[in-house]
Amino acid sequence: MIVWTIIMILFIYFTALFFLAQALHNNSIVDMAWGIGFVIVAVTGYLLMPEKTLAATAVLILVTIWGLRLFFHLAKRNIGKPEDYRYVNMRKRWGKQFAKLKAYLNVFVLQGVLLCVVALPIFFVTTGTEKAFYWWNWLGVIIWLSGFAFETIGDYQLTVFKRTAKKGELLTTGLWSLTRHPNYFGEALSWWGIFLISLNEPRNIWGMIGPIAITLLLLFVSGVPLLEKKNKEKPGYRAYADQTPKFLPFVGKKGL
Repeated sequence: MIVWTIIMILFIYFTALFFLAQALHNNSIVDMAWGIGFVIVAVTGYLLMPEKTLAATAVLILVTIWGLRLFFHLAKRNIGKPEDYRYVNMRKRWGKQFAKLKAYLNVFVLQGVLLCVVALPIFFVTTGTEKAFYWWNWLGVIIWLSGFAFETIGDYQLTVFKRTAKKGELLTTGLWSLTRHPNYFGEALSWWGIFLISLNEPRNIWGMIGPIAITLLLLFVSGVPLLEKKNKEKPGYRAYADQTPKFLPFVGKKGL
């Protein structure tokens, strides 16, 4: 019952976003909505729990912090600006015939489905009854804090850098000297932390699908590949890539 209620609310949420996007002629608002979607899952699941658990409370607090931080960061960066080039390119590929239907299915419905997959640890912990909080749950809190720090500080360093950076200049200092994508690495790490916090019942092991999914998406689909392609055109990129790991800090040079 809890799961289906959350899914229905998410369906309404992304459908409303679709209509708003069509009115604004800007499908990229879905990026800002991503973080809030997880807050919706966490808050709804927690409110519907018959008996609250410490693990569910921790997940609620941390996911809400993560989702709101991401929303405000993207809102500050994107509100008032044209549609992101990725969505502009999608419009061009789709053409005019059934363009809105394609946008609804390929952007908004797909985002909702992916969100549900990534949020599996939240679904499991808010439908559980185990009240114990084990040592690996505390480890999850530490991992989440580390990931959140990487993501937040990485985004901040990039924002500050862009204020004075010349066109084509690369950020290669701070956390960006440890990994070429500290914000994406931090996001993935945060979800591995959420998974460990949620792991207070044997069945919750299936929640591992969530952090695996977001890690693969960031590493091979929507995050790292797009920026790598964009940055390859910048002077000094090859030297930077040769000495800085793509994703995992301190792990190799050209490797992950």
